[in-house]
Amino acid sequence: MSDTTGGTGRRAYEGRSITVTFEAGRCRHAAECVRGLPEVFDPARRPWITPDAADAGRVAEVVRRCPSGALRYEGGGEELPPPSPPPTEAAGPE
Repeated sequence: MSDTTGGTGRRAYEGRSITVTFEAGRCRHAAECVRGLPEVFDPARRPWITPDAADAGRVAEVVRRCPSGALRYEGGGEELPPPSPPPTEAAGPE
């Protein structure tokens, strides 16, 4: 497990085939992850995310259900696209 975003609270939990990241500040505690794969997502355990406890495809499927976007993944046969940049104002003529 490591802090991957320079102090913003995002943690990476690396498995053999998939890495799951969690950003605590975005979490709304809907528990979709815990209900979906309790063997992977167990808040009573440390580390609370163990990606290798289930098939990477199933882990990715459950991560995609996260309503807040606090969970993301890399690997597992596919990757989520990076977040869209904020809209910018149209530049006027120079």
